[in-house]
Amino acid sequence: MIKIDGKETAANIKAEIAAEVAGMVARGEKRPHLAAILVGHDGGSETYVASKVKACEECGFKSTLIRFEADIDEQTLLDAVDQLNRDEDVDGFIVQLPLPPHISEQKVIEAIDYRKDVDGFHPINVGRQSIGLPCFHSATPAGIMTLLERYNVPTKGANCVVLGRSNIVGKPVATLMMQKGVPGDATVTVCHRATRNLKEICRQADIIIAAMGVPGFVTADMVKEGATVIDVGTTRVPDATRKSGFRLRGDVEFDEVAPKCAYITPVPGGVGPMTIVSLMRNTLLAGQKAIYK
Repeated sequence: MIKIDGKETAANIKAEIAAEVAGMVARGEKRPHLAAILVGHDGGSETYVASKVKACEECGFKSTLIRFEADIDEQTLLDAVDQLNRDEDVDGFIVQLPLPPHISEQKVIEAIDYRKDVDGFHPINVGRQSIGLPCFHSATPAGIMTLLERYNVPTKGANCVVLGRSNIVGKPVATLMMQKGVPGDATVTVCHRATRNLKEICRQADIIIAAMGVPGFVTADMVKEGATVIDVGTTRVPDATRKSGFRLRGDVEFDEVAPKCAYITPVPGGVGPMTIVSLMRNTLLAGQKAIYK
């Protein structure tokens, strides 16, 4: 069993990006600039945004954080998005999700200039991804694909089961896994809460990508010997032994599943760090105008 180290892989990629940025600056080119909008004080969002700001520093990017209270009205947020769209110094930006319930997340996503949509959520980027055109790929699916590539996990002709059909992970990673390329060229089955015979389907899988947000959902009896298991779950569960009062738990029962696997990602330290570094890579591409001129 090989434990896939997302933390180490992400660190290596950030070093590669930093070297590329240093070269850009040495040539007199503009330093890439990532902006983020954070609404409210959700604990998870605060943590993720802080990690993104730190990653920007490590990659040599300029970063800007714009904060609003949770009671901000929708139009004020849309105005802030429009301002970032028009700011020529900002290469890419994100609006940290989730947003307060009185704000339409979809309306905000669609208001972002797709050429600056480094989260890869805009319908234009989603559509281009679905037909294999250059675009900003969603960060978590892109991170998964990078891990499979860097660990040389065989995907061509493999049976891949994706657990979950969210717009952020399940659907886009299924799209990427079935496209021609390396990694890719897999035969993909997307499962969800209405799927029948779920365990039997999973037992046929060479690769399982678990993205349901249900702690411990994937158990040993769902995994065949020699499978690769990618755990996207990051649910906070109470833990009185931790200073924070919680710990992160994945969708996979790691201790019982790992002995059966050829490759497996832990939680934390697997897919999570790759999500942030994929955002950094999209920002680099945005700064280089490598996707959209």
